[in-house]
Amino acid sequence: MPSFPRERSHHLSLIGRLGTAGLGALAVATATGLSPVATAPSLAQGTPGLMEFRWENNKDYRKLYFFTTDTVRMQRAEYYLMLRPKDRKTAILKLSISIPSHFDTTIDPKQVKLCRMSEGGMLKRTRCLETIPATIEVSANGRSIDIFPETPVSDKDTIGVYMNVFNPFNAGMYQFNALAQAPGDIPVSGYLGSWLIQIVPNNTN
Repeated sequence: MPSFPRERSHHLSLIGRLGTAGLGALAVATATGLSPVATAPSLAQGTPGLMEFRWENNKDYRKLYFFTTDTVRMQRAEYYLMLRPKDRKTAILKLSISIPSHFDTTIDPKQVKLCRMSEGGMLKRTRCLETIPATIEVSANGRSIDIFPETPVSDKDTIGVYMNVFNPFNAGMYQFNALAQAPGDIPVSGYLGSWLIQIVPNNTN
């Protein structure tokens, strides 16, 4: 089994009128047994000012691109968890996403789909171009999403997992991990990377 980075929960608070920032961190263990990671900046479309915090350089950690329509806690948001061609080397027979235990929300499999994606930028928004036929399964405890495409998904296209959910109550950093099984391999999923998503309080002023 491959070695995975450990998800971290990170909280950014504002102190005083000048907005002096203080950072506190709480380690959170996941079912995949991920190892610690180190501080580095991250940019995500639609989330200006988002900073990624990791502890320790870890060559096994891979940052993945995402877009979300809202990062405020308890607000409904659309998530686009993306995988570019450079993020994978083979076609995908099965895609699994591990969800942090502290991401306390209900994920309805009817509100999840696998898409071929149009990656956004300054002049256009990230969106699904085409839904890829797939069976979507969410675990009973909401800690994982398993996606089974009807046919293996090529590594030539940008794809993404779309979710429509309410953001969790607690602000902080949430690390989602992507694992994929390639056609013809033994039934073991390999780590592709992680989406590190910040949820902010209602009032950040």
